[in-house]
Amino acid sequence: MDGFDVEGFFVFIGRRWEEILTLAGEHLAVVLLSVAIAAVIGIGLGMIVWDRPAARSAAVTTAAIAITVPSLALLALLSPVLGLGWGATIVALVVYALLPIVRNTAVGLGEVPRHVLEAASGVGMSRTRILVSMQLPIAWPVILTGMRVATQLSVGVAAIAAYVAGPGLGTYIFRGLATLGSKNALNFALVGTLATIVIALLLDALFVLLARSTTSKGLR
Repeated sequence: MDGFDVEGFFVFIGRRWEEILTLAGEHLAVVLLSVAIAAVIGIGLGMIVWDRPAARSAAVTTAAIAITVPSLALLALLSPVLGLGWGATIVALVVYALLPIVRNTAVGLGEVPRHVLEAASGVGMSRTRILVSMQLPIAWPVILTGMRVATQLSVGVAAIAAYVAGPGLGTYIFRGLATLGSKNALNFALVGTLATIVIALLLDALFVLLARSTTSKGLR
């Protein structure tokens, strides 16, 4: 890579490690908060529509259409209403995270074997109890996969949120792009990009551990 100074790169990190950790913490926080909100909305919506074909199709289609809106355009539309920073960033991330969560929840609940549902109903279990105590645990691995995909998507979109003064490592990426040709432009862009990748890998590993610890052996 022309003009890249490895020693200078590590000196750059050494001088700015506190700021880098702060931005990484903000990035992680906004992603986790947004995915948590999307999980509550998405799983709840999936539980409502999973056995209603028309409603399920409408919910998934709406979420799919929303995700086709370019992230920069969505952030630009949200910022006049919600202001710059965390508000617009969280709403945008929730919008992008909904599709895999809603879809996987509906699919997971719908794939529970019919004979299991009939047996539960036959012993007098209510519809709600069957859903909560049997369907959700069986569908959990599929739902968790949707949350895993949503999290990885959110990590990337969160970096773009710096466009509207959002929190996180996108600040370094945009600063590097805005100062191309200057001494530290490449360092800013690389640090922001690499740190974002590290966060994505750590969160993915966290979901792998979560899946192993919360899924019964019979479903693995």
